[in-house]
This record gives sequence, structure tokens and C-alpha cells, in this order.
Amino acid sequence: MTFIDLTLCALMLAGAVPVAVFAAQVLASLPALRPAPVPSRRPSLAVLVPAHDEAGQIAATVAALRPGLCPGDRLLVVADNCRDATAAAARSAGAEVVERHDPARRGKGYALDYGYRHLARTGLPETLVVVDADCALAPAGLDRIARLSAAIGGPVQAAYRLDPPPQASSSLRLATVATVVKQIGRPLGGSRLGWPCGISGTGFAVPTRLLGEVGLANGHLAEDLKLGLDLALAGHPPRFCPEAEVTSTLPAGAAARRAQQTRWEHGHLSLILPYAAALARAALRRGDARLAAMALDLCVLPLVTLALVEAGLLGAALAWWAVGGGAAPLLIAATSLAVLVLAFALAARRWGGGLLRWQDLRALPRLVAGKAGILARFALRRQTVWVRTERAGEGPST
Repeated sequence: MTFIDLTLCALMLAGAVPVAVFAAQVLASLPALRPAPVPSRRPSLAVLVPAHDEAGQIAATVAALRPGLCPGDRLLVVADNCRDATAAAARSAGAEVVERHDPARRGKGYALDYGYRHLARTGLPETLVVVDADCALAPAGLDRIARLSAAIGGPVQAAYRLDPPPQASSSLRLATVATVVKQIGRPLGGSRLGWPCGISGTGFAVPTRLLGEVGLANGHLAEDLKLGLDLALAGHPPRFCPEAEVTSTLPAGAAARRAQQTRWEHGHLSLILPYAAALARAALRRGDARLAAMALDLCVLPLVTLALVEAGLLGAALAWWAVGGGAAPLLIAATSLAVLVLAFALAARRWGGGLLRWQDLRALPRLVAGKAGILARFALRRQTVWVRTERAGEGPST
């Protein structure tokens, strides 16, 4: 075997690692869910809702959260750099409201930090729950993640379900299934393997004492993922709670969906190198396998992006074999791509019930082309500034 063969084999094996992680998570997620018992003690809590120009939805979000509060709990809306009536609508719905005006520092992380500091002025509760302004978290789910967070003394993430909008296109149906697998299937499988999960940005609870160990104020595109990784490095890896579910709807417009995907994927990709290495070092130093699992999970790219990378590796291996190179790199790459396709088929069967139709697969080339564009922009003109996702019926944000 030549040096080039060995190099290509090493490259193909490295590409196979995230596929193996994805497949293991999918396989572990397949059995039916058996709800765990609810911890008995309920902590004092505050629900923090960061909101930027959400006047049309904030009242419904507040109304859904209020029945889950107990005497002494707080529901705080941070109206962050708003140009509409978000603050007034939230107050009318019964929430405590603070307004933040700082156009130079845009992003959800800054809003969370502002709300946390506001709460700290009058005495922090034991637990902080974060819910996005366009999401719904039922009272039972709020109660469960708060109790579990207090019981384990660490962060807890609810299952984050993004539903397709009415009359969704085939592309949106495919995107919905991929998102459900990412936000629910993979974390559930990982938790059954004893692994931590990431933070999804909404529907998570964290003991307030831990927030002093990590910085909330940042404008990173994936501030939620970054927060979970920072908490893990501080010794508090998040736990997944599939029995609690926070829901929202994918944006219907193609431009809004593309903007949301770009923000998510560019944010994720920018965190892989620094945090995977930091987690691996911490895992070795502390002898904590959970941190190694988080590093591996971080390296699993979004599904279509991962498939594009694996297809590219297969193409390179095929080209080398065609000019007379060894067959080993081709065998590894082909096996890896086949495992990925099989794992997705199992995941779609388990998590795509009622969402996906066979005819929706016709939209796959268009979805792949869109993802390829997102990857190209990451390489050539990476997004670094947070941009709010447009809601249905809205015009472009400015």
C-alpha cells in the first residue's frame, strides 16, 4: 500500500467517525420512550424570554407559560432592541418586562445576560428556564425540566420539536424530518448511551449558580450550542429530557429558512475545531468520557451537510481508484456512505411518521443544492453577525 493509499484511508476513516456516531445515536433512539419518574422537589424559578420584534407572538407565549408558574416564580421578557410593540404586548399579557437598547451588541446571548443581571438585582431564583418568544412550553414540561435540573444540579434540555407550517412544501417536509432527528432523535439516542446533549437555545433549565461560571454575553451565531459546551467544560454537561417538549414552527418562506439554516450551520461549523479539541483535552485530563462523547457529537454535521461531505470523500476515493490507486479508501468511503443512508432511513421511519411522503424525495436535489451553497458561503464569506429569522407574514428585517 502506497503512502497516498494510507493517507486516503486515514482521511476516509476520519470521515467515517461522525457517521458511526450518528448511526449509534439513531439505533439507540429507536425503542419506544418510557417516561421517567418526576423528581419530587420543585425549585424556585424564573422563566426568561428573550424577544426581538415579537409583538405578534409574545402575548401567546406569555399566556402559555403563566399557568406553569407557582407563587414567587417570575416570568421576565427581555425586549431586545425592539422597534415594535413587543414590550407593551408582553406587559399586557402579564409578564415582567425589561427593555434593552444596544444596537452595537446584537444577539440573543446579550439579551440573556441582560435578563440574568436584571434578575440578580433582586435575588436570583434557584433555576432559570429559557424559552424563545416564538415557542410553546406546556406547564407540565416547564415543571419537569425545572425539577430535573434541581435534582441533578445541572442543565437540562427539553425535546425541541420544529413543526412544518401548513401546506408545507416537500423541501420543508424533508427539512422538518432532518431537524426532528437532530433535535430529538439524536439527543434521545445519545442519552440512552449515557452521553450528554447540546443546548438547543429554547426549553432548557439551568441552576442559576452555574451561570456565574460561564459567560452569557456574546453575539455568536450559535450562542445556545456554545453555552452548552461552556457548561460542559465547566463540569456540568447538559442532560436531555425527552418527556418535556418545546415546540415551534419552521419558517415558511424560502429566504427566511435559508437565513435560519445559514445561521445555525455557520455557527455550528465555527465551533467544531476549538471546542472539539478543548472537550477532548478536558476528557483526558479529567477522565470524563462524557466530554469525549460531546466532542464526537459536535463533529456530527447537519444531516445533508454530512451526506455532502461523505459523497465528496467517496468521489475522491473513486477518482484515486480509477487512476490505478488502491481500493481500500474506496471501500471505506462507500461503506461509510451506505451506513449513513441506512441510518437516515431508520431515523426517518422512526421520527418522520406523518411528516414525510415518498414524493417529497423529489425535492432532495434542491435541498442538497441549498446546503452546498451554505457550505460555500462558509468557506468564502462566513456569516458572523446574528440576524433574526423572519416570521410568516413579515417583511424583511432591517
